[in-house]
Parts: sequence; C-alpha cells; structure tokens
Amino acid sequence: MSTTPSAIPEEAAMERAAGEQPRYVARQPILDARSKVYGYELLFRAGPTQGFSGDGDLATKTMLDNTMLYGLEKLSGGLPAFVNCTAEALLGRLVEVLPAHKTVLEVLETLEPTGELLKACVALKQKGFRIALDDFVWAPGWEPFLDIADFVKVDISICGPHERAALVHRLRGRATHLLAERVETQVEFEQTRIEGFSLFQGFYFCHPMLIKNREIPTNRMIHLELLRALLHDPLDHLALSELVKRDPSLTYRLLRLVNSPVFGMRNEVRSIQAALGLVGDGLFRRMATVAIASEINGGEPSELLRMTFQRGRFCELAAGHVGLNPTEQYLVGILSLLPALLRAPMDALAGFMPLREAALEALLGAHNRERSTLDWIESYEQGEWERCDRASDRMGLAPGVLPGLYADALQWSEMNLEREHGA
Repeated sequence: MSTTPSAIPEEAAMERAAGEQPRYVARQPILDARSKVYGYELLFRAGPTQGFSGDGDLATKTMLDNTMLYGLEKLSGGLPAFVNCTAEALLGRLVEVLPAHKTVLEVLETLEPTGELLKACVALKQKGFRIALDDFVWAPGWEPFLDIADFVKVDISICGPHERAALVHRLRGRATHLLAERVETQVEFEQTRIEGFSLFQGFYFCHPMLIKNREIPTNRMIHLELLRALLHDPLDHLALSELVKRDPSLTYRLLRLVNSPVFGMRNEVRSIQAALGLVGDGLFRRMATVAIASEINGGEPSELLRMTFQRGRFCELAAGHVGLNPTEQYLVGILSLLPALLRAPMDALAGFMPLREAALEALLGAHNRERSTLDWIESYEQGEWERCDRASDRMGLAPGVLPGLYADALQWSEMNLEREHGA
C-alpha cells in the first residue's frame, strides 16, 4: 500500500494555475428496486463561498464547466448522469455540450413552468436528452411537463404518504419513472417501493437493518484478523502466511498474481510465504483489503462496496496532507462501512477492529484528529459543502486539495472494482 498521496489531478493543478476557484464535484447514487446502481446525480459547487444561491449564470457555468472539465461519463461511471439545470441552461440550450444519450436534465422545482420552458424541454428531449422533474409537487402549471417527463423525483422528507399516493395515481398509465429522494432507511425504501416508486436516492443502503447480538461468521473473523496483521510495518510474512492459508480465495488471488506474466517467474511459486516476499508489502496490502472487502460484501459489485473503496482510498491519500498514518487511515475508511457490510452495530464490532484506540474511537463517533478525513468525505458524499469547509479548516488545508483527492479516489475505486469483478 502506498504511503504517500498521489499527485493532485492534472486538471485541478491547471485550474489553480489559471487562478480559478477550486471545484467541488460529488455524486450520489440512484438505485433501482434491487439496489443496483441505475445512475448518479452529480452535485456541483464552484468553491467554498459560492453555490446555487440564486445566481443562475454562476450555477449554469459551474455545472457545464465541471462536466466538461472532469468528463461526464468519467464522473458517472458510464451510467446516466442526472444534472441540475437552471433556466439559463435549458432556455439557452447550453446543455447541448453534454452527451445527450447519457444525460438526464433535472428541471428544478424553483423554475417557473412557462410555455417557453416547456418548448425548450421538448426540443432537448427530441435531441436525445431525458427529462426529470426535481422535487416535484403537483401544481396545474406543471401538468404539461408530466407528458414529457421521463422521471419524476419526489422528496419523501417533505411529501408524505397521502401526497405520494395521489401522485402515483395521477401518473398511472404514463411511461414515467417515479424516483424517491432522501431515502435514508430500509423502512423508507420498502415503503416507497410498495407505493410504486422504481428508483431511489439516498443512503439507506449504508444503514441496513442491524442485528443486535449478531455473531460474526468464522470466515469474517479471519478477515478481521488479516486486517489487523496488515497494520504491521513491515509485514510479518510468517504469521501472515498462516492467516492467508485460512482464506482459500485470498490464497488463490495471491498465487495467481505472483505466477502471472507480470512477475515473469520461470518456475511456479506454490509457497504463500515466498509469494508474499515476491509481491511486496505495499501491493499485498492493497490486494488483500480489496479482496476482503469484496468477500464481506458477497463478491458482487455494489454501490456499498464502491463507497468502501472510495472512502479507504480517499482517507489514505488525505492522510499524507494532515500528518496521519496512511495505512491506518485507509483502514478507517474501509471499516467505516463495516457495520453495513456485516449488518452489525459498530460498537458490537469494535472489539475486533484492527486499530489503535484513537482510530477506533473515531469510528465510534469521537470527533478527534483520526476522524478528520472521514468527517470530510462523509459530508462531501452528502453535498454538505459548509461542513466540508469547516472540516478542511480544522485540518489546515486549502479548500481545493481534498476535492482533487476525492476525484482520484473515484477513479481508483472504479478501476479496482472492475479488476475485482473480472477476477
């Protein structure tokens, strides 16, 4: 595992050289009824003091600049990208710089449902864009828009069951996907699914129904022991080889890697201890944590697993900027979602965590130094920019550093997820 953060992405360095504000770009998953990723809503912000506070021109420029700078398909992993649009972006057809077949244009609830806006949306739909009505609450002026909408997004925190039932009834017979926003619990997910919603946005999958007094399966205990062993620097190859032998999947991965053309071995390596020496501590740490997280998640690529990788990599990269241990911070990020992966409360898992007391306290909720990077990325995932600013200030970092590392972490997690799923 690398102990130094990777370079800031080239595009971020270029924009700072040009004297521009650092860009904040995050994404939130949109899942289907099987909790598979359907697409992502992209969240944009121009900088630490600028947002969408009524300045339509700034909001439009921010949205378009960011999608063009970072690449929409890279941000959305090739899945549909839901992008908030101002009146300027729609009426001026500015969104036509985006790839139509991958872009869903969200018509904000703050816009006036004028005939001119409807005409612009129809024209954009004819060019291949899909239309979503954001935070939708029915009103007579919006009726014509329902005829062209591909998605209707409903904020369930402000739209109760009765209002949702009326909307479902109104949309019956239309080829429109109902998307429930701010779904934060499994109960809310099940309820809205039963009501007729087919897509869901929110972090309910990070908060599954936890089972108190749940016993950790034996194979998961081996994984936790392995994570504890990976903290040693240098690795104890003798002790580690005994643990690896108890995990057939990890044994297979290790021996397959060391006998691959990459290492160019003349004779087949069959000794786990010898393989560890050949692979090296850094590469084995990374391979093992990715494999362990995948196995705990059941081996299927899911958004929860993707976020696990993102958090681990981000915390590792950020650690080098704030004087924390990158290896430990990588595990803090990975283990922050362990309760969701194992469906057990964090306090029930704490005794098995392979961490120092301070790092363990951070996972249990203490706002200490060891939690600083995790605080930031949790806020960033939610698009809570002001909390991100405060976290950056506490760490003594310039505002543009961490968003660049987040972009790095996104790319790294996608690459490792593809590699793991193809293994």
